[in-house]
Amino acid sequence: MRMINFLSYGTVCRRSPVRSTSWIAAILLAAIGCVGMAEDRPNIVFILVDDLGKMDLGCEGSTFYETPNIDRLAARSVRFVNGYSACQVCSPSRAAIQTGKYPPRVQITDYIAPSGANQPDQWRRNTRLLPAGFRKQLALEETTLAEALKAVGYSTFFAGKWHLGGEGFYPEDQGYDINVGGHEAGTPPGGYFAPYRNPKLSGPPGEYLPLRLGRETADYIRRQADQTQPFFAMLSFYSVHAPIQTTEALWRKYRDKAERMGLVVQRQRFVFDRTQEVRQVQDNPLYAGMMEAMDAAVGLVLQAVEQSGQADNTVIVFTSDNGGVSSGDGYATSALPLRGGKGRQWEGGIRQPYYIHLPGMEQGSDCEAFASGIDFLPTLVELAGGELPAGIDGVSLVPALQGQPMPPRALYWHYPHYGNQGGEPSAIMRQGDWKLIHYYEDGRNELYNLSEDLGEQQDVAAEHPERTASMWRALQAWLDAIDARYPTPNPNFDPDAYARSLQQIQQVRMKNREREHWGYLQPDFVPRGGWWETRGR
Repeated sequence: MRMINFLSYGTVCRRSPVRSTSWIAAILLAAIGCVGMAEDRPNIVFILVDDLGKMDLGCEGSTFYETPNIDRLAARSVRFVNGYSACQVCSPSRAAIQTGKYPPRVQITDYIAPSGANQPDQWRRNTRLLPAGFRKQLALEETTLAEALKAVGYSTFFAGKWHLGGEGFYPEDQGYDINVGGHEAGTPPGGYFAPYRNPKLSGPPGEYLPLRLGRETADYIRRQADQTQPFFAMLSFYSVHAPIQTTEALWRKYRDKAERMGLVVQRQRFVFDRTQEVRQVQDNPLYAGMMEAMDAAVGLVLQAVEQSGQADNTVIVFTSDNGGVSSGDGYATSALPLRGGKGRQWEGGIRQPYYIHLPGMEQGSDCEAFASGIDFLPTLVELAGGELPAGIDGVSLVPALQGQPMPPRALYWHYPHYGNQGGEPSAIMRQGDWKLIHYYEDGRNELYNLSEDLGEQQDVAAEHPERTASMWRALQAWLDAIDARYPTPNPNFDPDAYARSLQQIQQVRMKNREREHWGYLQPDFVPRGGWWETRGR
């Protein structure tokens, strides 16, 4: 077994136990700079959850969902409170994690639909603009995180959702030695219970997918215990993306919990926000069951790291690819106090849990340095003592992990599309406390001061015209430098039909949505077709 003595040190971020920064740096640099031998490098476990909202975790404030294993990991990690995904939807965020590049640079700016339905030439929705075109796979010429780690001797493993291309562009084509369940689909074909319709995975009837992926990852970690080769294991959940499916027992547990908490009442669970209805309450017992199953799978992985004797030389990362689904898809959760959720341009769509646990860390800390999905590759490659690929946009967070200040930076987003969750074609810039959102439909800018208005309720662009203009110029310069593609006018747009559709959502669909979600909490609720774990048996 390889041993790396990181010792038990703290970081000097906010609310952390302060120790000598130079002492911390000496230990960390000694560990990552150890004479270039592969066997001296730390293992890396990367846990990526699909559509997990930051506010869905107990450690972030949820009182309805139960996530004890993730909470335990967060308590022993550096928690980047300003941690972000690189996009408000999945495929672009995943491409950024794999490459260390902003999504426009790899030309993947929306979720990849194998059918191409969200490409401009097949666009059928009545929208003012046609979305920009984008690539349907992550180019093989890109250097992925797995490939960068393999170059310094790592064994690589992938389990779960890939969604970065089809045949010829699977994980095994992009640097992963083992691929369990990763292919072109963004949702689990056939749902979360076996028999699956997944060309990369099969299972006995009734098996629950998140637990299967957790076991596969845990088994891989245990197999590496006596190897001299370091490993990189990426557990990329399909959970908690729609369809929202759980076991009858877990639904019952959370349905009863909702009753004890006084949540089983007829009340307004949705509000209309500009384009679509948005969930305001965390009380969905089906989603809560999915959260518990996903957390249990995380527990299997953490247990494997500890029981196999590899905890003292394993870095663990935990994050989400975009915000929770408060609108669209399963309408499953609420991001409050953040506005919006997956697919939307507000903080609920892009601000994520962003945790990095270092070997020997017994007490976590909060760090306010800006962190993005583009930063994982440079951070982990530096920790592994590897060479950074050319042309990346991300920066290494190792100085922040050492307790050192990070240089000020701005973060950027470009989403020239219409989200299925009500998101609007837009570009975003975060600079200090300020956030600018530029809308492509009408060219307007919104400005928010997040230190005073985290929920983005007060657009102060008119009150700060110079700041708004300055940030818009900087955002334009970034868009030009990254060769961004833009939406174009839709010649078939019908404004009257669009106005009627918004009226239909407010007057009819919201009422149906309220009735549907109220039904999940009824004691006699049964999913259409019966409970999922019994189907196919």
